[in-house]
Amino acid sequence: MIVIAGTITFDPDKAEQMLASATTLMEATRAEEGCLDYVMAADPLIPGLLRLFERWENEEHLGAHMAAPHSRTFQKSLGDCGVSGVSIDRYEVASVTKLL
Repeated sequence: MIVIAGTITFDPDKAEQMLASATTLMEATRAEEGCLDYVMAADPLIPGLLRLFERWENEEHLGAHMAAPHSRTFQKSLGDCGVSGVSIDRYEVASVTKLL
């Protein structure tokens, strides 16, 4: 399993536009084969911060997502949202233990 986690910093005055773009991307991505989880959410304590969390079955599915038209459309929309920073990390998970 592959986990992607990160943040996108954007102009807080563009929050509505950013969340609309993120919602469109989330809807399309969740329908993709191999997508286990995909969420972007505004941080309620830090205006202008979007948090990203993804889980993918494997590299093939993640690669297909990165090449998908809806991913590219979202990336192009970032400039219109006043993005000032992006920090995204990738984790390859060997095992998972249920906590609750």
